[in-house]
Amino acid sequence: MKSTVETLSPTRVRLAIEVPFVELEPSLRKAYREIGQQVTIPGFRKGKVPSNVIDQRVGRGAVLNEAVQEAIPQQLLAAVREHEVKTLGRPEVEITELTDGELLKFTAEVDVRPEITIPDLSGVEVTVDEVQIDETEIDEQVKGLRERFATLKTVERPAAEGDYVQIDLAATVDGAEVPGGSASNISHEVGSKQLLPGLDEVLVGQAAGDSTTFVTQLVAGDFAGRDADVAVTVRTVKEKELPELNDEFAQLASEFDTLEELRGDLRERVAKSKRLEQVYAARDKALAQLVEAASIPAPEGVVREEVDHRKQAMVDQLERIGASLEEYLAAEEKTEEQIDTELTEAATEGVKIQLLLDTLADAEQVQVTDDEFGHEIMHRAQRAGMAPQQYYDQLVRSGAATAIFGDVRRGKALSTVMERIKITDTAGNPVSLDELRAASEEEHGHEH
Repeated sequence: MKSTVETLSPTRVRLAIEVPFVELEPSLRKAYREIGQQVTIPGFRKGKVPSNVIDQRVGRGAVLNEAVQEAIPQQLLAAVREHEVKTLGRPEVEITELTDGELLKFTAEVDVRPEITIPDLSGVEVTVDEVQIDETEIDEQVKGLRERFATLKTVERPAAEGDYVQIDLAATVDGAEVPGGSASNISHEVGSKQLLPGLDEVLVGQAAGDSTTFVTQLVAGDFAGRDADVAVTVRTVKEKELPELNDEFAQLASEFDTLEELRGDLRERVAKSKRLEQVYAARDKALAQLVEAASIPAPEGVVREEVDHRKQAMVDQLERIGASLEEYLAAEEKTEEQIDTELTEAATEGVKIQLLLDTLADAEQVQVTDDEFGHEIMHRAQRAGMAPQQYYDQLVRSGAATAIFGDVRRGKALSTVMERIKITDTAGNPVSLDELRAASEEEHGHEH
């Protein structure tokens, strides 16, 4: 095999490879074997068909094609190693010449890791918001707790917004019952817009035993898009009673004896959450600074693959909630081109950050231990609701295990960045990473 490499851009090369026919012989023998196993020819046992008979029945071209498809990845790998090319993503292969018995020539364009010079980390300074807690934020937290411990009390008066009602519903279109359009004894919060459009408006002012009708447009089923007449009967009206704000409430809603202790704990939780926001803000600002200072070019092919991957994930997510990309675009008032542009911008930035952290991991000789890799697999398996071994086997089969290994290594490189940069808040106070790390670890504990 002979090969040459041509640089097309700082992130892309073209390899031109010539393979003498003698080097294709093992792949050719394998192709004859595999095709011989697949074809049935009278007078010959499966797998025992001579090559000249296969040439007559299947065609030499088909055998040659299979041999070439098998040989190309091996030959390409050899050329990549010979020229020490740091490839990224999938190569685009084109066969330029194939002469039976003589020669195979092909080219492969592939993205490569650009040469990156990492700026001095100790010179990176970022400013994050100062942690400030307003008492109204604690009031909001207490309000949420009160809502959770509210009780419902039956009242003898017409329903108002915020009340809970027990109702019966029956929908008809032109006098015909709508399949699945009837329900009895449903609990509904007036004003929550959780059920049919138009319902909340007619419920206000209705008392127990009252009946009324309203018109709504159906969104699903046989009558989708048609107007339906809905009869609604109110069975009971209940108002929400919030518990009194005192020490008794603190004992009911938490492990604390007094309201002041409960507020103090909520204050500490809000502070932790804000310290965690500082970590993320510092990380994002530092990475943006480093990517810009290092002038990292983004490999087009890798970005394209990442955009496709992100878009597919988006479509899958929409399908899971029963929506389509068209519906999402209509709701967001965006075109598909705008979404593609947004995805491309995000993917470009993401790929640049990966390249930066990979280069830093190489420079710092970052190693990933079996324990660290195992922990990450366990966390991901838990999140996916699978047994760790089953999850790992699936990763190996799909070839994604090395990508996760890369993620862990980049995570360690990112820790190096965070330890060496200077972080201050808007009040000019230095931000201690130990405190941030404690908040971050606690958050990860909750997450997993």
